[in-house]
Amino acid sequence: MDSTLTAKGQTTIPKAVRERLGLKPGDKVKYLLHADGTVALLPKLPASALRGVSRYHGPPVSLEQMDEAIAAGAAGEPPPPKRT
Repeated sequence: MDSTLTAKGQTTIPKAVRERLGLKPGDKVKYLLHADGTVALLPKLPASALRGVSRYHGPPVSLEQMDEAIAAGAAGEPPPPKRT
């Protein structure tokens, strides 16, 4: 697919690309420049789009337990044993 660059540095994203990426008017996009000279165009998604990506299936943990695990990880130690 081709697109022409205007004097203002603007271009139209071809319809097939907009449809594939699910882009709608007002959406933001991100350009990734690769070392080999290629460029990738991705939709810029809000953080809320990550909701539900990672699921925890264990028992609930307290904030204290989370803090202990974070501190252990930062110190390079194995996480504290799980409490039941």
